[in-house]
Amino acid sequence: MGLKDYRSKRNFNKTPEPVAAPRALQDSLVFVVHKHAARALHYDLRLELGGVLKSWAIPKGPSLDPSVRRLAVMVEDHPFEYREFEGIIPEGNYGAGTVIIWDKGICYHPLARDRKESSRLLRDGLKKGDMKFVLEGEKLRGEFALVKMAKGENSWLLLKKKDRFTGSEDILGENRSVVSGRTLEEIAGAVPDKTSDAHIARIRLREATESNELRDTPLRPMPHVVRPMLATAAKEPFDHPDWIFEVKWDGYRAMAEIRNNDVSLYSRNLIPLNKKFGPIAEALQTFRDDAILDGEIVVVDDQGRPDFGMLQDYRKTGRGHLVYYVFDLLYFHGHDLTDLPLLRRKKLLKQVLPNAPELKFSDHVTGEGMLFFDAARQKGLEGIMAKDAGSFYRPGMRSRQWMKIKTRLTQEGVIAGFTGPGGSRKYFGSLVLGVFEGNELICIGHSGGGFSTKALKDIREKLEPLIQAKCPFRVIPETTSPVSWVKPQLVCEVAFQGWTKEGLMRQPTFLRLRQDKDAHDVVKEKTQPPP
Repeated sequence: MGLKDYRSKRNFNKTPEPVAAPRALQDSLVFVVHKHAARALHYDLRLELGGVLKSWAIPKGPSLDPSVRRLAVMVEDHPFEYREFEGIIPEGNYGAGTVIIWDKGICYHPLARDRKESSRLLRDGLKKGDMKFVLEGEKLRGEFALVKMAKGENSWLLLKKKDRFTGSEDILGENRSVVSGRTLEEIAGAVPDKTSDAHIARIRLREATESNELRDTPLRPMPHVVRPMLATAAKEPFDHPDWIFEVKWDGYRAMAEIRNNDVSLYSRNLIPLNKKFGPIAEALQTFRDDAILDGEIVVVDDQGRPDFGMLQDYRKTGRGHLVYYVFDLLYFHGHDLTDLPLLRRKKLLKQVLPNAPELKFSDHVTGEGMLFFDAARQKGLEGIMAKDAGSFYRPGMRSRQWMKIKTRLTQEGVIAGFTGPGGSRKYFGSLVLGVFEGNELICIGHSGGGFSTKALKDIREKLEPLIQAKCPFRVIPETTSPVSWVKPQLVCEVAFQGWTKEGLMRQPTFLRLRQDKDAHDVVKEKTQPPP
């Protein structure tokens, strides 16, 4: 084929790709595999033969599995110097996009004794449409074959022969250059004058949709209104090699649906959040495919610490930095991901989450739950989440495969009534709290501490229209002061020191209202031993 086609397609004043130059022969033939994010993400296998690199574009990439056949389209020969090319081909040029050296090494015919014989046998195989060769690279090793298909002048199949290097694992998951150690995205992002966030987003999307990560996930219509999976409280922190540990963000749990570029952001009890947290909804519009996300909306201070009070006041004050920490991906590109193991879902999520200040990937550590918990406590965080790395996503279910470990005891309570103010206090004295057991509201005590003047006024205003004569408990609890009963609709959260044998909280202190929680979802948290 020669290099005539290669030269005719390129303007070397505008592209950094190499021009052919004279060179000395080496002892072995070489090969290189380029990973190329052009109009479509693909891999280019290049084998040295006759002083050039014979080249095949492999849309789905090579495989180490002998049962897998991959289409390989023969393209123009490339100069030998191209084996070292890695970088960005500017827009407007042939093959515009980002290129990395995904693998490289030596190649030879399995029956050859030296370079000269390898070249002869490989040329014969090329003419016959049946090339057998051995690769000794950093990722690809063992015997392969390129077999020409009957239909299509340039259509071949790339096959892996059975040997000690065969395997069913997804070798394409190793996505870094063997030369620079960088990914396509990192190379694109290193030269902002030559690329853009949109280009990086396209790379991420192509890698996700064209990799094998979606291969065993069913194609299904996108669901609407998904309730989040819930965690069980753990008695204590723990280490486990098969579990991951995340920060327990102190904010509003929020689901996000992106459908045809329209965003629906809603709380765990289905309250719409688009207007309340507009910057997050706008950031999610940069998502380039249909998806369902699970995460937590928080406001962080200048030190990066979540502040629930600032979150509640965000619409009024605009103080703090609004962030949606995303920790799960339930649906993507037409595929239902709920039956994928958690780590695979998070891997995909990290690939496709847009790069925006309001959107952050909620990272994790593996195995080291005790150290992670200590670090969270020292930083004043609410706690940590422990999740089985192989767990499936079960919408609306509370699971022991997800566990929450708090740095202090807290409990949500449904406000069932309030006592009158005493002394200099205004608005009310304490809140009478309950939890649901089935359909029955059970009293768990009353909280009279932890209220600011603003909180007292705000809560009283919210309780006023809910006042009723009837006590919402089947058994009227004992109180030291008369109680104004209310419809059990508002939820608050308190910190406390433990439970009495009668099932009441010791020294409960008000923390905040939880308007993102539905009263009928509030139950007494029962801690479970670690796995």
